[in-house]
Amino acid sequence: MIRALLADDHRLVREGLKQLLSEAPGIVVAAEAANSQEVMEKIRTEEIDVVLLDISMPGRSGLEVLKELKRIKPSLPVLMVTMYPEKEYAVRALKTGAAGYLTKSCAPDELITAVRRVTSGGRYVSPSVAEVLAVELQEGVEKARHELLSNRELQVMLMIARGKTVGEIAVDMCLSAKTVSTYRARILEKLRLSNNAEITRYAIKEGLVE
Repeated sequence: MIRALLADDHRLVREGLKQLLSEAPGIVVAAEAANSQEVMEKIRTEEIDVVLLDISMPGRSGLEVLKELKRIKPSLPVLMVTMYPEKEYAVRALKTGAAGYLTKSCAPDELITAVRRVTSGGRYVSPSVAEVLAVELQEGVEKARHELLSNRELQVMLMIARGKTVGEIAVDMCLSAKTVSTYRARILEKLRLSNNAEITRYAIKEGLVE
């Protein structure tokens, strides 16, 4: 029996995933977590075979939680299940130690296949993720400027590009407005941009947002 931990701050998402996984033979949802602290508590107190982890979490992001998980339990497979398209985070997640990366728009069968694959010691990437990885591995390809951003900076950049204010981002990420403003300043400097409108144009041009 595969015992899964669902880590997502949206209860409706967890309920949907829970129902889907419960219909698959040999898989049971053993625990749920709504934030990074609960994730760490559950893996210490529950018998878990696989973690389904969202990137967008209150406080520490899913990528930061992933890094901590791999430090504490390096053999525990983590499958990223997120709304963010592959081009935004797939390579970062896999480099950090994720065993697979799926978007929440994936087919139910694909999710089940991915869970089984990673718990058996394999990795799971969709054809679109494989394409992103292939581009990443090409020699001589100039890296996009946003590759210079830290995970937190990238997260803030994408929120700005989607029209969120500093105050809204601060609430979503459980940070102070001053901290978010600092991230914004670093983003502008690293991307060599001047304002939020230019951030949005850059993100659209790079295919990071629609």
